[in-house]
Amino acid sequence: MKQPTSDFLRQASCVPCEGGVPVISGDQAGEYLRVLSNWSLSNDAKSIERQWKLKSFVEAVALLNRIGELAEAEQHHPDLHLTGYRKLRVVLTTHAIGGLSENDFIVAAKIDALE
Repeated sequence: MKQPTSDFLRQASCVPCEGGVPVISGDQAGEYLRVLSNWSLSNDAKSIERQWKLKSFVEAVALLNRIGELAEAEQHHPDLHLTGYRKLRVVLTTHAIGGLSENDFIVAAKIDALE
């Protein structure tokens, strides 16, 4: 696998996935995470996540909504968790394959570009 770049990921589009796509291994995920330093790999290597502690509830909801719009445009939807009124956690996985696909890293890169 060629080393991905954040520019490549931000410019790519998610490919609809109904299964049949190979799961990205933990080692491969590590290659993607080299360019997505704000994201972390789960212990089981089936998801990636990022957390924010924003200044206010309004800022947290605004970011959550921007992420929601992006996810809908890409048709790849993360799990969104807003707790403690200003702590936002985003978890990406490809549910159809029970693990990570390139779509997860594309959406992560595009989320990073929202800031």
